[in-house]
Amino acid sequence: MTETFIIHLERASARRPHVETMMQESPYPARIWPACDGAAMDPAVRDQLVSGPALFQPAYPFSLSLGEVGCFESHRSVWRHMVDNDVKVALILEDDVAINPAGFRAALAMAESQIAELGYIQLQVRTVKPPFSVVEQSGPVAVIRPQVIPLRTSAQLVSLDAARSLLTASEQIDRPVDGFLQLFWETGVRPHCVVPSGVSDLTQESGGSTVSRKRSLWQKLIASLKRWTYRNQVATLSRKYN
Repeated sequence: MTETFIIHLERASARRPHVETMMQESPYPARIWPACDGAAMDPAVRDQLVSGPALFQPAYPFSLSLGEVGCFESHRSVWRHMVDNDVKVALILEDDVAINPAGFRAALAMAESQIAELGYIQLQVRTVKPPFSVVEQSGPVAVIRPQVIPLRTSAQLVSLDAARSLLTASEQIDRPVDGFLQLFWETGVRPHCVVPSGVSDLTQESGGSTVSRKRSLWQKLIASLKRWTYRNQVATLSRKYN
């Protein structure tokens, strides 16, 4: 049976009413999954999880924020639960997505038909940019294989085999979870996308990001250059391994 896990940080109380609505909109049995608060983690546990040296190439050019560590560990905790409890398929949602019920159900029906083979199917809140190939299509809904895996972990359908592989590959982490998922040549899991997804971003309306950090203008400029270089490196490796 497929289960829904809605990752929700308890202190993000402004989002709780929206989470309750999401529970009602889930087509599967749903539970609120307690997000890991990176700031509240035992420092020793956090230091053991986060690697100093780069684990994968290209090297991630930033240090992880406490929010990013917590977000990654939140997803890892769902994967761990799937493995420990033999959950065959999980719909994993973050608590800042809005659901269009009709579009969402159509997207999930398509994703369900492919999840056993593909393992990890994103329901993106952003437009998926080409190039990509179409794996399966029914009317306007399609499962596609993007050349570069889109960032964001707002909503995804995940199989037990994929959860097991991702959990093993993330015993230590060196980048945010969405950046980790881009490295399919390292993780052994090749995410696909279903479009249109029936979900959209509700971050600002639901109380703002719990991950973002504040930077000065100069820091933003330097960060933009580093991010541009890194993303080009990811794109190059994505093309290579496709």
